[in-house]
Amino acid sequence: MEAVPNFSEGRDQTVLDSIGSAMTDAGGRVLDIHADPDHNRSVFTCVGDPDSLVEALAAGIAVAVAVIDLNQHQGVHPRVGVADVVPFVQFDPEDDQPERAARALARRIAMLGLPVLGYAELGGGLRPAFFRHGGPERLAERLDSGDVVPMLGPSRLHPTAGAVLLGVRPPLVAFNVELDSDDLELARLIATAIRARDGGLPGVQALGLQLGNGNVQVSTNLIDIEATPLHAVVERIEHLAREGGAAIRAAELVGLMPASVASAAAGAALRLPGMRPDRMLEVSVHGEFT
Repeated sequence: MEAVPNFSEGRDQTVLDSIGSAMTDAGGRVLDIHADPDHNRSVFTCVGDPDSLVEALAAGIAVAVAVIDLNQHQGVHPRVGVADVVPFVQFDPEDDQPERAARALARRIAMLGLPVLGYAELGGGLRPAFFRHGGPERLAERLDSGDVVPMLGPSRLHPTAGAVLLGVRPPLVAFNVELDSDDLELARLIATAIRARDGGLPGVQALGLQLGNGNVQVSTNLIDIEATPLHAVVERIEHLAREGGAAIRAAELVGLMPASVASAAAGAALRLPGMRPDRMLEVSVHGEFT
């Protein structure tokens, strides 16, 4: 089973090491840690059997609650908690193990004094943006009024750790594209043009952000990897950037991607339509891909 917890710390390596060690010591396996100082956020890719993974996540979240103060946090990525979002990945829609593991973790999080807010399969399809809009201050008001009701835990934010957004979702791809421009309005216009909720590309979420080096970034999540291929998203961003007098400077994969996404992008670049993951040597040898 896989989970991809996002912690509101991307600059202090000591904190990241402490979280990673806690997870490993509790029986989880950390495959990847992507830390971004501009977002001030880290994405851990973790795997394990259901019980071990729950223990590992509970241990990592406990460390985050102890050492990260959301009141002191500064970063360009929206957040409402020190363990801001904790998704379990559901590869098979018929598999109920991710949901059962998520509900077991919810009980452990609630014991730490944090409200647990369900999203995706645990929240009627709601996305994290529903809770993050307006930041922690606005979420605190919505909890107080009863507009937002936790699935477990207190009906108020933890004073330093905020809330945890806990979900069960299919695989997604988080991918950031940096432009050679300081025009934040351009990045925001591109984000609006490509994201699904504003009539853009199906299954795409996007934000326009300002980076510390002065350039801007179009930060994307592909929440439906079948609806819009990653390479199509990059091509669209490149086209819109060119129209705005800019170009792509660099791209960044956050965490890991399914082999099917990489093979589709390789197939497009090499003019090999229908390129399958098992056409890649290592995938074919190991015989496992999604």
